[in-house]
Amino acid sequence: MKGTVGELGEFGLIRELTARLTTTPAVALGPGDDAAVVAAPDGRVVASTDVLLEGRHFRRDWSTAYDVGRKAAAQNMADIAAMGAVPTALLLGLVVPAELPATWPAELMDGLRDECQVAGAAVVGGDLVRGDTITVSITALGDLRGAGPVTRSGARPGDVVAVTGWLGWSAAGHAVLSRGFRSPRAFVEAHRRPEPPYHAGPAAAALGATAMTDVSDGLIADLGHIAAASGAGVDVRSGAVDIPSQMADIGQAVGVDPLHWVLSGGEDHAIVACFPAGTKLPARWRVIGEVLGRSALPRVTVDGAPWGTAGWDHFGGDGEPG
Repeated sequence: MKGTVGELGEFGLIRELTARLTTTPAVALGPGDDAAVVAAPDGRVVASTDVLLEGRHFRRDWSTAYDVGRKAAAQNMADIAAMGAVPTALLLGLVVPAELPATWPAELMDGLRDECQVAGAAVVGGDLVRGDTITVSITALGDLRGAGPVTRSGARPGDVVAVTGWLGWSAAGHAVLSRGFRSPRAFVEAHRRPEPPYHAGPAAAALGATAMTDVSDGLIADLGHIAAASGAGVDVRSGAVDIPSQMADIGQAVGVDPLHWVLSGGEDHAIVACFPAGTKLPARWRVIGEVLGRSALPRVTVDGAPWGTAGWDHFGGDGEPG
């Protein structure tokens, strides 16, 4: 595709973008009308939205447009999975400068489409606006398939805390990129394109999960949301979390304790959930802690003690971008 966004024009660009999309049986009417129509056989729709801003959530010298598309779709559909639902559809709000090469939004759409295919969803519509800073806004929809949503507020004293997916990989990749390197590639790619375990959310709900969230802002921060909503304390055992040898090597090279990335790094979009004690969990789940008693000041501790940096805060600036 040649030329810029401005040269192609709004409707020309929309035609190019929608032509790249695929669909699913859940989509009764896709892009091209005033609104899309998506089946909701459960009678309820799970919805979530998130925004990625250039310079804040991604850099074009670090990530391709395709990477950004995969990342934008992944972080939104992870929220759907963390409710115990199956992702069904995405809506895209895109702000781009007129001088941006038209290939950039086209490759972004390819990334969105391909990540949707991983989760069994589809892009069904959106909006395109001219602006100075590239902004990608996603609204994700999901289907509970007859089950109840798993919220953050159901954790009970005595529950075990378990996680599935990667922890700290994106933060380690961010550290590598920040120092001008591009390897170890696995960690750099984890930062560019997170791989949420979408299947794990509905599976956890079926196993009786009492509370659940995805790890977007950091494990301690996101468990803090569960603790606050449930009015209970949560304790994490540092010896139970996994620190790969390559992550330890990166930490040694840059002077960072890799446990900091695992506990406080965001953007991996692993799934962390609380389960009644004695629940038989599949091998993909790793028990890393427990829910403590009810508390007027619920908090998360590590090995019984407070942890210094909780995670990412868009207005506070702690931790890594998430």
